[in-house]
Amino acid sequence: MNSTPALDPPRARPRLLAALRRNAVGYLFLLPALLAFATFSWYPIARGFIISFQKYDLVKGAEWVGWSNFEFVLNDPLVPIAWRNTLQFTALALLIGYLLPVALAILVNEMKRGKSYFRLAYYLPVILPPMVSVLLWKWFYDMDTGLFNAILQAIGLPTQRWLFDRNLVMLCLVVLSTWANAGGTMLLYLAALQGVPSHLYEAAEIDGAGLWRRLWHITLPQIRGVMLILLVLQIIGTMQLFTEPFVMTDGGPANATLSVVMLLYRYGFRFYNFGAAAALGLILFFVLVAFSILYLWLTRRVSQSQ
Repeated sequence: MNSTPALDPPRARPRLLAALRRNAVGYLFLLPALLAFATFSWYPIARGFIISFQKYDLVKGAEWVGWSNFEFVLNDPLVPIAWRNTLQFTALALLIGYLLPVALAILVNEMKRGKSYFRLAYYLPVILPPMVSVLLWKWFYDMDTGLFNAILQAIGLPTQRWLFDRNLVMLCLVVLSTWANAGGTMLLYLAALQGVPSHLYEAAEIDGAGLWRRLWHITLPQIRGVMLILLVLQIIGTMQLFTEPFVMTDGGPANATLSVVMLLYRYGFRFYNFGAAAALGLILFFVLVAFSILYLWLTRRVSQSQ
């Protein structure tokens, strides 16, 4: 008995090729942005990685030196000082500037009148260019003609050597950074608060929950995801401290405000040791990547345990 041979199933079209054909027009529109991103982001990262293993001279060109740049950086006595100052600034910025935007957002969200005015007032410092903000606060901190010492003199208190006192200068930079950046973060928290379901507050009020209980059991848990993300972003941002000490103190007094990125700048643009600058930048990059991975792993463990 002859059996009819089974027909071969049609060959499946590769999914990747089908997706490319289906979205070809969209990819063409994305191509300019991808090229710009690759040119100004991916290429500098790859180039910096290569230069960290080279002795780079603008005239003579590059010469491979292996791990010599990393050995130079790790043996530089200024590197531990720069890391200590950077970590100190990060800790103070978290202590002062992390919860302040949350508090401001909650206060503005609870207001019945004037909410638009306070949103604008808190956001105005973010609109100013960073250099303008730094120069403005540099005048505030001036020992002779500064605003803060004028206020202290007016109320009969002794004046301070704000930017020349090792015990005060880092706190001065943190206050400036918080003032300049808290408004933008506050708006993000305010947007998150707008998404909190109102029926949760209504149910809590019916149960007799006061302001603090509503804050602790409803508000903070509902915006916890935004707070965790902004915590990571703030740590990454503060670890790249540069503009404030560069303009206000030039790393002084006595290297008390010398940051890692500022030392990287000195390597590259004062001493023209581009290999050491790239090596220090690569070390900072891996430190921040390791922190981000560890933080995401810990938050995932905590969320799974709840």
